[in-house]
Amino acid sequence: MKPFLLYGALSLGLLPQLALAQEPEPKMSRPDPAKGAQLAQRWCAACHIVSKDQTRATDGTRSFAAIAQGADFNVEKLAFFLLDPHPVMPNMTLSRDEARDIAAYIGRQK
Repeated sequence: MKPFLLYGALSLGLLPQLALAQEPEPKMSRPDPAKGAQLAQRWCAACHIVSKDQTRATDGTRSFAAIAQGADFNVEKLAFFLLDPHPVMPNMTLSRDEARDIAAYIGRQK
């Protein structure tokens, strides 16, 4: 009966450690506005004015500066939106890091 108690005690002692031994969540890199600028040129510049150097955009489409200056602008919300954009936008498949990079770039347009 003693071995049973020993194994029981050992298993109870290891259970909390096993619960904590799950795979760690992947670390998210810091948003990189420079990468966001490159992605914006690729995916967004056809419709939006994405930089001060650009002069043409699709009629009625807000510039990145106008988006960033909006009263309700929030970098995190924008990054989330970019993961599942509205139907008028191109079918771009961005990673979370890419969406965060573009949102950080837009946030710097204030």
